[in-house]
Amino acid sequence: RAHANLLSLLHDPFAIAMSNALKHQDVLKLKEMLADDNRYLHNELLRISGNEIIGRRKGLKKVFDMVRQVAPLNSPVLLLGETGSGKEVIANAIHYSSPRRNGPFIKVNCGAIPDTLIDSELFGHEKGAFTGALFQKRGRFERAHKGTILLDEIGELPQEAQVRLLRVIQNQEIERVGGTEPISIDIRIIACTHRNLEKMVLSKQFREDLWFRLNVFPINIPPLRERIEDIAELVDYFMKQKSIERNIPAAPVIASESIEKLKKYHWPGNVRELENFVERTLIQNRGKNISDPISFENVLFQNTESEPMQQADQNYKPSIEDKLSMHMKEIIKIILPESERSKLYSQKNENESLKLDDILASHINKVLKITRGKVTGPGGASELMGLNPSTLRSKMKKIGLSLKRKELLNR
Repeated sequence: RAHANLLSLLHDPFAIAMSNALKHQDVLKLKEMLADDNRYLHNELLRISGNEIIGRRKGLKKVFDMVRQVAPLNSPVLLLGETGSGKEVIANAIHYSSPRRNGPFIKVNCGAIPDTLIDSELFGHEKGAFTGALFQKRGRFERAHKGTILLDEIGELPQEAQVRLLRVIQNQEIERVGGTEPISIDIRIIACTHRNLEKMVLSKQFREDLWFRLNVFPINIPPLRERIEDIAELVDYFMKQKSIERNIPAAPVIASESIEKLKKYHWPGNVRELENFVERTLIQNRGKNISDPISFENVLFQNTESEPMQQADQNYKPSIEDKLSMHMKEIIKIILPESERSKLYSQKNENESLKLDDILASHINKVLKITRGKVTGPGGASELMGLNPSTLRSKMKKIGLSLKRKELLNR
């Protein structure tokens, strides 16, 4: 009877102990599964960020040699290259190959944020700091704590914000708008630009001290015309990607003659232009093999209606005006009938620029209707037209188009 009483007393503690032991085993299994998932996701991120980037063994080999050198460090990186050349892709590779890979990766397009909001967006604000500041808000730098911040189009940053950015780099501290206490942050800065910052420093558009701070490890990303050996692989990649997005069972096959045609084009819009070109080609040739080099060539922007594609020139550096000019000629082909086009090309008088402005205004209005008045950001007019947001705003002001979304929607 004594033993029975003892067993009765020990029943509940034993049951609890056994239950805890089993739960502990479950926790260990879940922890192991979580670690396995983490390893898998880490490997996937490495694959996406670097190992699968097209050109890493060919046209971008030198770039990736530099990425491997700088990724493990905390040094600022300055990515230099033309619009559409893949600066953001390289920034991804640096972050996800670095010890900060598990931290946040915050991306900021400095050219897409209005000057009046840049301080609040980057550095945050306190409640009541200005009219409409109903709540405290953390800025992009604060959100990037223990991670990386990508400052895209750093050349568009206003002078006042440049001063505050310099302090962030020097002290690793930020101060919210309306705040009085500095906030310590631990971030790595990657900056991108398509502009010549050295010239901007000489013309007093960009602070020299900030330039020195950012220019620790510059990486020049070559334009597509200087890495034509990657074009075939890029076309194949984009063709498969766009086919999946559009539920096309099998991606069309590209003829080798067509690829050779593409290698002779100078690609002012770089990889982004090639991606858009592949998408247009896929739409026009849906369900067919793209084997005719003539039909393939006709999708490209051309300088005139009859001349062949401009040959690749290693020294060619297209300006914004060059890009707009090529884009305009494509617009003219779409908007004007052939008879009007021939008149326009033959005219050499003072009214020619006015007519071109009218055509440009008409096209921008059509694009803005598609985007419902959205000028910048994903799916905005600047993205669809392949233009820098500040460039598009400048052109809209020049030809008298309103920048207000309500007015744009009412056109």
